[in-house]
Amino acid sequence: MAYSGLTGFIAALEKKDEIRRIKLFIDPVLEITEITDRLTKSGGKALLFENTGTEFPVLINAFGSDARMAMAIGRKNLDEAGVEIESVFNIISGTRGTIFKKLSAIPVLIKLAGFLPTRRIRKGTCQQVIHRIPDLGILPVLKCWPHDGGRFITLPMVHTIHPETGKTNVGMYRMQVLDKNTTAMHWQRHKTGSNHFEAWKKTSRKMPVSVALGGDPAYAYSAAAPLPENIDEYILAGLLRKKKVKLVRCITNELYVPSDADIILEGYVDPAEELVWEGPFGDHTGFYSLPDWYPKFHITCITH
Repeated sequence: MAYSGLTGFIAALEKKDEIRRIKLFIDPVLEITEITDRLTKSGGKALLFENTGTEFPVLINAFGSDARMAMAIGRKNLDEAGVEIESVFNIISGTRGTIFKKLSAIPVLIKLAGFLPTRRIRKGTCQQVIHRIPDLGILPVLKCWPHDGGRFITLPMVHTIHPETGKTNVGMYRMQVLDKNTTAMHWQRHKTGSNHFEAWKKTSRKMPVSVALGGDPAYAYSAAAPLPENIDEYILAGLLRKKKVKLVRCITNELYVPSDADIILEGYVDPAEELVWEGPFGDHTGFYSLPDWYPKFHITCITH
């Protein structure tokens, strides 16, 4: 099932009585996450904080149960999705086999071709509002734990491209807000985003980066999935939602992002620039990850 941005997913959650709306003001600094932490540990529902001190609400704990996770990827249960994904990507990544095995894969590959992402010329829904003087202060970015280094964007879909091969990648790397138009970019050395960064270093050019927030939950799932190298994340998203992903070109760089994402942060990383101190961050392990040096992401435009 394809959702029309997070609005579509919220409507589906409400239909299943899987979400609660909070209309009182709750502070994005420590308060939203403290409440959510208690609700998550008690098996609570998804939460939509409607009064955040900004024009944007916060949807949280949306994937906090097996039932909601299955809803997010349009399946009745997670096992169903696992079997489907494994069978398709075994065929895609397999290079050996008899002629009969290769012929038997043709129907699957034809089906797969129907879910390849497409690029649109006109602007997308994610570009209805354009802020050419970007200010992250318009967004209710959360500070999760008392000793965090600051506010962090924790579910971003970070789009990069290799300067030589043209291969794209969508990864999920946390982003600490540094000021109104810069963040740290926490791509670790073994991640594809970091590999692209090292390649851009050799070109002496700025590296284009665009970050999508929201959209169909299948996008976030695909960005976090451990896919084979050079497999387009939006192929997996198309398979999950049974509908191809439509991409649009960004306003201030040449990258393409989902047309129906909720928010886009466009910008660049300058490989020649000194790294910035990022962290600490209260991680999913139950401990704070230590601060370290990471590249700085400069935001040139915000659209939504």
